Amino acid sequence: MNAQPMTTEMSAGEAPPRRLFVYNGGFLTQRRVRRILKLCGYDISLGLPGAGSDTADWVGVWGHSPTAHRGEAVAARREVPLLRVEDAFLRGLFPGRAGETPVGLCLDTGGMHYDPRQPSDLEEVLANHPLDDSALLARARGCIARLQEAHLSKYSATPLDTPLPDPGYVLVVDQTRGDAAVTASGAGDAHFREMLVMAQEEHPGARVLIKTHPETQQGYRSGYYSEADVNERVTLFDQPISPWQLFEGAVGVYTISSQMGFEAIFAGHKPRVFGQPFYAGWGLTQDERPVPRRQRRLTRAQLFAAAMLLYPKWYDPARDALCPLETVIDSLDARSRAWREDHAGWSGHGIRLWKRKHFQRFFGAHTPMRFEPETPSPRSMTWGSKDGPGDTWRVEDGFLRSRGLGAELVPPLSLIVDDLGVYYDPTRPSRMEQLIAARSALRPDQRLRAERLIERLVAQGLSKYNLGGSAPELAANGRRKILVPGQVEDDASILTGADTVKTNRALLQAARAANPDAYLIYKPHPDVLTGLRDGAIYDADELADFVTEDADLPHLLQQVDAVWTMTSLTGFEALLRGCHVTTLGAPFYAGWGLTEDLGKIPLRRQAQVSLAGLVHAALIDAPRYYDPRLGAPCAVEQALLRLSEGDIPHPGYANRLLSKLQGILASRRAFWR
Repeated sequence: MNAQPMTTEMSAGEAPPRRLFVYNGGFLTQRRVRRILKLCGYDISLGLPGAGSDTADWVGVWGHSPTAHRGEAVAARREVPLLRVEDAFLRGLFPGRAGETPVGLCLDTGGMHYDPRQPSDLEEVLANHPLDDSALLARARGCIARLQEAHLSKYSATPLDTPLPDPGYVLVVDQTRGDAAVTASGAGDAHFREMLVMAQEEHPGARVLIKTHPETQQGYRSGYYSEADVNERVTLFDQPISPWQLFEGAVGVYTISSQMGFEAIFAGHKPRVFGQPFYAGWGLTQDERPVPRRQRRLTRAQLFAAAMLLYPKWYDPARDALCPLETVIDSLDARSRAWREDHAGWSGHGIRLWKRKHFQRFFGAHTPMRFEPETPSPRSMTWGSKDGPGDTWRVEDGFLRSRGLGAELVPPLSLIVDDLGVYYDPTRPSRMEQLIAARSALRPDQRLRAERLIERLVAQGLSKYNLGGSAPELAANGRRKILVPGQVEDDASILTGADTVKTNRALLQAARAANPDAYLIYKPHPDVLTGLRDGAIYDADELADFVTEDADLPHLLQQVDAVWTMTSLTGFEALLRGCHVTTLGAPFYAGWGLTEDLGKIPLRRQAQVSLAGLVHAALIDAPRYYDPRLGAPCAVEQALLRLSEGDIPHPGYANRLLSKLQGILASRRAFWR
């Protein structure tokens, strides 16, 4: 068992997939389940398996479902092994009954992880695996922190603005009536009654909060508790909420066998357990009914490593491959963030017609966006620094945007939504500034993720627009090479973020004056070259040693020693490649100790931030990414995959025609910008 990715191709000499005979229609109708099983080496089959130990056939059943007895009988009669299949401990945003496809499966050849009557494969790992590999345990600690930070649980569509009860309560966790994890522990109504009584007796005077199961909240299945259990001390909490928020205010956690008991361990609790779930018996719980054979003592990281890294099989739909847990967390983090920001609905103001389709994809999946409505939705957004009603959120392109220009109507893969300001406007605080300052300290897993992201960006030559181009070799004859990127002179980042130097000509002149012997390379901005924006220098070849219009930007950055810029994103991309960067304005990446700043920097930027911290804030925390192939929110790593492979739908004929028309109507930009 391991958490490393597996490919769909068999290597030479590898055994063919095993036939897995099933007698439950769910295996046939759920494509995601079939695909994960296929990647794990099982081909779904119908009929009867071959008999005896000489056959390679298996029988598959879904946990201890009502139909499992069919497969169990066939496996016993034909004397073939049995594979039990269940959802992994992270499932998605919603329950399966809501149509959500799983992100992973637990495949068990021994028993079932929630059934203590016989050891499961998970219990074998917990009891016998060394669980002493430092890299494995470091991964476990990083994943625990990420689940808490992103508020991820088995079902992660939980708002973070639900009013919280005052701290000091005892948390009693309800489960769905007749759930296999309850019945396998031999529990029922009497045990839930006993648990509620003991929670009150063991915490005299404390309030008791009964947490309703998500499927009960959504009306799919009833629970063991109801309003009949409420009294002056006991409250039924049936609102959707992140379990991690509830753990913070609890003084005790009581459960039969809920996964919330497992999660409570990583929130610092030692839950009181009245059933016999897989996480009980290892010294991390108070067990009312201990399992005698479980005698080992584990740390939290060891328990997590076994149950979340080694046991499940996780799936990445973007690569159609098995993957490590970290990839699943990346994806669920992006999807849950999108749900939390979008489910109440957005109204869009000042959003141009051509952008509305893309905004609807980004922000309207759960509740359709409304544009220019008379009655605004709970949240409003507008493009850039345009005005909107009330506390309007502002949207701008992200820093890994696309393969093509926004001025040519190429849709974005990333957008940045800011509830405070705009990242390019230093005259007021922005959410981006706060995110950067917060990343002055990084956990090891955060630093590793950011560093890997930098490595991929540099190795794959990716930038904001990824336009490609020529690859000139700079003949500087030993002189220091400085790249001066041109900008759009009427761009909002210049209007708000530039200091005394506000034009491309003045920028080139300042770079030459400060570096008289350097080899200056000037690259005009792509939007200026199209004739759609201001900023052309018609005698640039007299101010610079080399002017290139079509050179690939990442190729240039690999050759130069330094970059001089007003506020261009090229300065940020240069930092990724180890270049010295001098700013004459106040771009978002200036003022944190990574650049030489000649412009006026806001005094509020006092934190000293590493390059990894800056990258984490600017490329992981701030943007939202959209995978046009899957039609869903995604993590930055998935966006990089699409950019590197060029697997991005391109604008249709109508968009290209409109783009050309923009060039003709460049003097009337207000109609299309």
